[in-house]
Amino acid sequence: MAHQSPIGANNDAAATACKLFVLDTNVLMHDPTSVYRFEEHDVFLPIMTLEELDDHKKGLSEIARNARQVTRTLDEIVTSANEGIEQGIALYEPSRKLASGRLFLQTEAIASELPAGLPTAKADNQIMAVVIHLQRRYPERSVILVSKDINMRIKARILGLQAQDYFNDKVLEDTDLLYSGMRELTPEFWDEYGQGMESWKQDGRTMYRFKGPLCAQLLANQFLIQEGEKPLHAIVREVSATMAEIETLTDYTHARNSVWGIAARNREQNFALNLLMNPEIDFVTLLGQAGTGKTLLALAAGLTQVLETRRYSEIIMTRVTVPVGEDIGFLPGTEEEKMGPWMGALEDNLEVLNKSDEDAGDWGRAATHDLIRNRIKIKSLNFMRGRTFLNKFLIIDEAQNLTPKQMKTLITRAGPTTKVICLGNIAQIDTPYLTEGSSGLAYVVDRFKGWQHAGHITLQRGERSRLADHAAEVL
Repeated sequence: MAHQSPIGANNDAAATACKLFVLDTNVLMHDPTSVYRFEEHDVFLPIMTLEELDDHKKGLSEIARNARQVTRTLDEIVTSANEGIEQGIALYEPSRKLASGRLFLQTEAIASELPAGLPTAKADNQIMAVVIHLQRRYPERSVILVSKDINMRIKARILGLQAQDYFNDKVLEDTDLLYSGMRELTPEFWDEYGQGMESWKQDGRTMYRFKGPLCAQLLANQFLIQEGEKPLHAIVREVSATMAEIETLTDYTHARNSVWGIAARNREQNFALNLLMNPEIDFVTLLGQAGTGKTLLALAAGLTQVLETRRYSEIIMTRVTVPVGEDIGFLPGTEEEKMGPWMGALEDNLEVLNKSDEDAGDWGRAATHDLIRNRIKIKSLNFMRGRTFLNKFLIIDEAQNLTPKQMKTLITRAGPTTKVICLGNIAQIDTPYLTEGSSGLAYVVDRFKGWQHAGHITLQRGERSRLADHAAEVL
């Protein structure tokens, strides 16, 4: 770095107010476009960050792909520089007007000013040495380390440095604010809106149309609930700022409407089946803790629509292969056989679905099981790029472990007449650097809400067993 203080060269009030963010490698590998996400503030990349990127660029993993993408982005930025790199490179043009700050690269050797106990060979500590150096050199500026590594942020704070997580990919700060897919109506609803309400029958369901201030707060395919004297369970079909059209639901809690022998056990499961069985809804997200019935409902709806109504040609099931314990190493066999150990949930649920036919004997059940297995394909996420699924019922299990980018790759595989179902529990994330707020599942729930061909419901009650419910509460 030139000695005429390039970072503080514009030493006016604007430059002082403009922060300087020092990025850790994991931020770049988590979001390859992160250098463009700091708006008017400046970004600084230590040489150690580039070294670590170089170490991670080989391979076929998501991290390696991101490392290569970051390197290409940086190459684009550096080649766009009209003046010396020491002066910082304006990000306005390369970022297509997203960022107005500058990118600074470490262009000089920085002597380590770390406390004696910290090993200077460690990459994290070298990055912190750069932050200490910048803080001392530009005392009038706010120098902040951005890292996804919690331990590194703790160490930085111990050394008196400002450090923070990378927030830009977070869909929402508090997961309690995540769209639940339903809304409780006030007891006064009928008094306020009943007066000018229109109602008619359509395909055996009752439709209502009303006007009023509530309409502006509703979203397409949101469920409306009112318990009490006049109970109402309905779904919003059409909505505008002044008018809403709602429709009563099919009651899947009743045995006559059972789906592959499965009846809904609670209100939310009934809502979920209304979404899963509706051909007009192409994308369904089901959230809920373990034992709420997400996989069972999705499979039951899939089998009914593949084998009985023949709406789809087959079920494709996939999930992220993140182990909870130690990895069990390479597995022999075909793609389907390799995915077998990850698909225990599928086998457990098929067992339940197979037992739902009381009259079938053992032979009948065995034949049904073989028929079902022929119509369910298990695919690995690793081979999804470039594919198009036509007329399929695609179930993505454990979707909370996907990044927003992976989620986009998967959902854009859907061809005509394909239905995509994402299942997951955002309280059970096993992927490093993903949080509840930045999970791909939270991302799609937030982005798809209100689209007329998408629906979401958060399942509240566990239906596995009293033991599982109690464990979920007390453990």
